[in-house]
Amino acid sequence: MTGVAINTDVGEGFGPWRFTDDEALLDHVTAANIACGFHAGDPDILRRTCAAAVRRGVAIGAQVSYRDLAGFGRRFIDVPTGTLVNDLLYQIGALRIFAEIAGGRVDYVKAHGALYNTAATHREHAAALVEAVATADPALPLLCQPGTEVWRQAEDAGLRPLAEAFADRGYDARGLLVPRDQPGALVTDREEAARRVVRMVVEGRVTAVTGEDIPITPAALCVHSDTAGALELASAVASALREAGVSLTPIR
Repeated sequence: MTGVAINTDVGEGFGPWRFTDDEALLDHVTAANIACGFHAGDPDILRRTCAAAVRRGVAIGAQVSYRDLAGFGRRFIDVPTGTLVNDLLYQIGALRIFAEIAGGRVDYVKAHGALYNTAATHREHAAALVEAVATADPALPLLCQPGTEVWRQAEDAGLRPLAEAFADRGYDARGLLVPRDQPGALVTDREEAARRVVRMVVEGRVTAVTGEDIPITPAALCVHSDTAGALELASAVASALREAGVSLTPIR
């Protein structure tokens, strides 16, 4: 059976404020989506988080965002495409230097929050994300959902889109994430999350909130660090996958 990565969002504090126990979470995942300063994070946090990931052999991902500290990157920003490309390059570059100082590298790119969901359907912002990755390093995998606008554009550009699924989020009948303000958006029960991810990986199926069974073939599984009980959820997901014979691998 092929392996799968478990990724989580880390480095999402700012100054003295911290929202999660990043060190503990990194013990249960194989890939770290590190905030690059536009929705959260600052230079001290970027450097500290990269070092923590490298110590554990955890892959480093640039989690890029709209410039939206006040909204934690969860608001759509109608920024011109060219400016968005430069915003994304700025973030990747910032993380890259701290990853290299720690003895690692940026291994992949993943959009955060509103940019992730917008790029699934928005042609121009999907194009900005694809152009930024192609410009920074076309060998970098781009985490996104299959069948989306950003996935199609990444393939057309010769990039390597990597199929992502979510342990703690509900799906609609199209295979997209249920918006956070709607019923069924979050999965916080760790046993339910563990069952879901094993079925995703082993059977290639997930049940939508409306009851349909939809196909899914994840190469990476995300546990959001700000989901209630994220640490226990990540531990349960990792244990369930290992018990099912699934190897846990970083993203390279």
